[in-house]
Amino acid sequence: METEIYEEKAVLVGVITQTQSEEKSREYLNELAFLAETAGASPEKLFFQRVDFPNPKTYVGPGKLIEIKSFVDKNEIGVVIFDDELSPKQLRNIEAELQVLILDRTSLILDIFAKRAKTASAKTQVELAQCQYMLPRLTRLWTHLERQQGGIGMRGPGETQIETDRRIILTKISLLKQNLKEIDQQMTTQRKNRGKMVRVALVGYTNVGKSTLMNLISKSDIFAENKLFATLDTTVRKVIIENLPFLLSDTVGFIRKLPHHLVQSFKSTLDEVREADLLLHVVDVSHPNFEEQLEVVNQTLKEIDPREKPMILIFNKIDAFSYTQKDKDDLGPTKRENISFDELKKTWMGKMHDNCIFISAREKLNIDDLKELMYEKIKAIHVERYPYNDFLFQRYTDIEE
Repeated sequence: METEIYEEKAVLVGVITQTQSEEKSREYLNELAFLAETAGASPEKLFFQRVDFPNPKTYVGPGKLIEIKSFVDKNEIGVVIFDDELSPKQLRNIEAELQVLILDRTSLILDIFAKRAKTASAKTQVELAQCQYMLPRLTRLWTHLERQQGGIGMRGPGETQIETDRRIILTKISLLKQNLKEIDQQMTTQRKNRGKMVRVALVGYTNVGKSTLMNLISKSDIFAENKLFATLDTTVRKVIIENLPFLLSDTVGFIRKLPHHLVQSFKSTLDEVREADLLLHVVDVSHPNFEEQLEVVNQTLKEIDPREKPMILIFNKIDAFSYTQKDKDDLGPTKRENISFDELKKTWMGKMHDNCIFISAREKLNIDDLKELMYEKIKAIHVERYPYNDFLFQRYTDIEE
């Protein structure tokens, strides 16, 4: 189900509601534009409409849809992308009106995942998510059959074809789930073969610098670029800090409105998070709404594994942090853009105590401090797990000194 939209001109559509302010809607649509660029499209215009709730038939109102169609026709737009997941009915109605390719946020993310998947495991997981997404939307693929005349031998061909396709996709879903079960068993065996080493997992919002940090700590060469979901397949490396070995894994980034199908189908990949002894939560501190991104990741982590795990909060990209200092006479509420870097550090270090650090992976700032913090946390886990081994380890260290 990979959608070809390379260099295709696109327009993006979002709504402003009682529960989603204009500021939030614009931020979400800017992120959707980044997703579109990652997929290969060129966003030409953003459309907003203020409504109480999305129109159940066409997402936006009829007047806004006419406005979008006018722009699409005049500018030869090839794809229109909506910020929320559209129902089959909405997809069918919008497609009939605009007569171009219609995507929603979910299908766009699935398309990016399909392009990024390299291993058999990731490809199978993405294909399963695509089939689960496609199943309730089969009706829109056969609308041309609805125009056929009734009569003897002509009744219900659309329904017949849809049911046939439904059975094919259900069979494929069953087969993919079986394949994933076998892959999951293989990956579980691989994890068992790694022994009892402490496991550390990098987690965070997409495009916060996890892969760059992974390369820095593990001295490896994992693909990293300024695009969303640059890393899809989980990478595990053995790392030694001073004399303490552990396993470090880089996991797929999270995002707002992450499709539920993806969370479910990527179970075997996210097992690295479930089985980790320590989480390194990387945050892009230069992002104007990093706190919301942080909360999105925390909520997703709870979905994956509700158990509390030791965590180090790593604020990355301090070299890109900027703010506008408030006027001294301004007595209004303090906002994120008014807080200085020193104030921000004190705020979060006060919350997290010694589980918080500020770095720049790109400029290699405070990396030694991070390694020292990791060493202390990993050693504490190691001592708790192997108290006798640690006694021998300590004796050996004393002799060396």
